[in-house]
Amino acid sequence: MARYVREVMTAGVAAVRPDASLVEAAQLMRAQDIGDVLVARGDQLIGVLTDRDITLRAVADGADPLTVSVQSVCTRSPVCVGPDDELATAVRLMRRHAVRRLPVVEGGRPLGMLSLGDVAAHQDPRSPLGDISRAAPQGWPEVPRQGGPADRTGPPHVL
Repeated sequence: MARYVREVMTAGVAAVRPDASLVEAAQLMRAQDIGDVLVARGDQLIGVLTDRDITLRAVADGADPLTVSVQSVCTRSPVCVGPDDELATAVRLMRRHAVRRLPVVEGGRPLGMLSLGDVAAHQDPRSPLGDISRAAPQGWPEVPRQGGPADRTGPPHVL
């Protein structure tokens, strides 16, 4: 059983610049088949933007996603974990802060994400939550995911 975040996290980063539009961020999410992107300036994490943030903090208020910047909607200074943090600590943070995903950072530099699905799939490979997290919506093309466990290659991909 995994003990550390690095053993379970999804390595590789999908990130956007703070001045990117919500449409750019949503297109990256769709292309990567993910529900969130990191907001980064260079290799420094600024925030996290989820599909839910776009919906509730912008679109539901009638904002134009072509003109609204990611930094105006994202969650700034998100709760993060390090690759050498214990998995149990990460799970406690998810519970305490009611989040499903935690950026994994080292020295302020994003390395990947740890999701509730990653944890569930690792603890029980037959876990329905793990299966759901890996499944593609019916009728959508299969999209290869970036990275994998303990694959720390290169800087974040920033649009």
